[in-house]
Amino acid sequence: MSDFLKGMAESSAARAAMAPSFVDSDFDKPVVPLRLGAFDIIAEIKQRSPAEGPLGCQSPYSKSKGISHLVSRAEAYAAGGAAAISVLTEPSRFDGELAHLEDVVASVPNTPVMRKDFLVEPVQVLEARAAGASGVLLITTMLDDAKLRAMTDCAFEHGMFVLLESFDEEDLERSAGILGGDGQLLIGVNTRNLRTLEVDGERLQKLAAHLPEATCVAESGLRVAGDAARVAGWGYSMALVGTALMRSEDPTALITSMRDAGAAACS
Repeated sequence: MSDFLKGMAESSAARAAMAPSFVDSDFDKPVVPLRLGAFDIIAEIKQRSPAEGPLGCQSPYSKSKGISHLVSRAEAYAAGGAAAISVLTEPSRFDGELAHLEDVVASVPNTPVMRKDFLVEPVQVLEARAAGASGVLLITTMLDDAKLRAMTDCAFEHGMFVLLESFDEEDLERSAGILGGDGQLLIGVNTRNLRTLEVDGERLQKLAAHLPEATCVAESGLRVAGDAARVAGWGYSMALVGTALMRSEDPTALITSMRDAGAAACS
């Protein structure tokens, strides 16, 4: 595990230790199911990227302040037909918090919302569900097999989808062993090197031959419609797009163009 991931795992474990206990009545917010087409976009809400700097209300691309900026982005994403909205909740490097997820969930009641974080304990999946998330992202390389299975089982038991993020062939093999959850498992390949925070533009193509029989998601570094068409040609049927959408003056149009380009490449 890289130094960055190790630090994220340690801080995440400290947050998990402070999580409350939950009872069934805490999970009263509805789960919104994924509805997938030929090619889909998971559109990301995040305040900051360690590699890119401020992306939220501090960013020069923002036209509003505070949480209203994140809500307006979420509404624009839903209008563009995003299959799901990812919300960063990691506080130390991404300026995220669970309250952002709760506000986004309330603003787009018909779109599934995913908690994206460096989750290390099942209780954090329960935190996400209680906040209204319909899915969670898990990073395969951060978790041993027992913990990975416990956390995916926890999500599936609560009707949530899981995006399992991979970085290499070994990750993909381990992720493929989790397949289940009645189609609620997505397999992602992240092009960002979490040691250097640089994007490896060739990773998606290099790992395409190793993709399992599942809905596969291209993550990081996709900015324009042509990027969506290219990854669709390699066998990915979804893309997770964050920075480009947070910086776009018209995120609705960007999502629509990427969906259309990806779908056309799939046909």
